[in-house]
Amino acid sequence: MAITFPLQIFFDGSCRICSAEMETYRRNNPDGRLAFIDISDDHFRPDAYGKSLGDFMSELHVRDGHGNFTTGIDAFIAIWQAFPSGSVWRLAAAFCGLPGVHSLSRGGYRLFARYRHLLPRRRQDCETDICALKHEKTDRPKGKD
Repeated sequence: MAITFPLQIFFDGSCRICSAEMETYRRNNPDGRLAFIDISDDHFRPDAYGKSLGDFMSELHVRDGHGNFTTGIDAFIAIWQAFPSGSVWRLAAAFCGLPGVHSLSRGGYRLFARYRHLLPRRRQDCETDICALKHEKTDRPKGKD
């Protein structure tokens, strides 16, 4: 699958793990190929993208330069492909794309995504009740794989 940049990353900025990972990508953003959209921000409007906040909260979403969405582990693979050849991220993309490894990675990510609401939130978000409002367990729509 050819990816068209820039790649918009829709991430949960109030999730400690998600934020830390996105900060790493931000610091190493090759040629501005990655754009970061915090879906926990009060100004984020999911309907502008034809999705609900629950859709975005259920798993990582990226949107390529043509407006096509990719989700879950495939979203990470797309992000990692933005980095230069030979980088650890490009190697991770190649590794996670291997048959068998891809299935295990997809299952591992789904498990994380399903239970990440149990993880501690960033302190400033919990002090303002954002974590209570936006991070309740999100059930995935039936038939979505």
